[in-house]
Amino acid sequence: MSIESLLTSEEKALRLEMQDFVRRVPRQLLLDMDADKVTYPREYLQEAARRNLLGLRFDKKWGGRSLPWTSELVALEEAGTLGTSLACLYSLVSIVGEAIHEFGSQEQKEKYLKPVLRGKMTVAEGLTEPRGGSDFFAATTRARREGDIFYINGQKRFVVGAEGADLLLVYAKVEGMDDPKKAMTAFLVERGEGVSVEHVYGLMGTRGGAAGPGGWSSTTPRSRSRTCSAARPASATGRKSSTA
Repeated sequence: MSIESLLTSEEKALRLEMQDFVRRVPRQLLLDMDADKVTYPREYLQEAARRNLLGLRFDKKWGGRSLPWTSELVALEEAGTLGTSLACLYSLVSIVGEAIHEFGSQEQKEKYLKPVLRGKMTVAEGLTEPRGGSDFFAATTRARREGDIFYINGQKRFVVGAEGADLLLVYAKVEGMDDPKKAMTAFLVERGEGVSVEHVYGLMGTRGGAAGPGGWSSTTPRSRSRTCSAARPASATGRKSSTA
């Protein structure tokens, strides 16, 4: 069966939109990314946002289109023709945005989700660690809670988009909880003091995608609030019962 027969008229129209967007991505940008002359193609995401092509599944009130998963997959397939790096950067908006859209507070959606979908804020996800990636609950990054503040310590690896990200979704275990599944929490960490990112050059398949290891070390937060902290105040999300 041809996939063509499975697509709705709206999805076919979306595919045409994406194809037009993809065609207008400069060939030289792809060459410069592969040559490590460009480490983070921010303008690529800004143009996608200008065309309202980011976070297609999210509610219109936040800047999405309220489309189904199938529409997002249609769009991602077209982004994939540009290579792994740009396809990953495109999908990160939905990966990080999903946590905020589904589990974040109204304040977090206003502060983070809206500007991300408008192309004014960029994101990355910190999951894989130096000693493992597929065993999610074996992560060693820790979050220590003091009152309503969390301090995160740890390191992540192969974080696509890390070098250019303004906001990182970081997975860490909350200290004092024995069950690793209950201890694992997603934190929204703004780039700033205490967050370090290194550029990994020549990484096959993701050149130009700003992939690199990221590290978090506890410092005194600049202000106390009903959020979490890792160098700068950050928000906890990922579970409806979290402090977010």
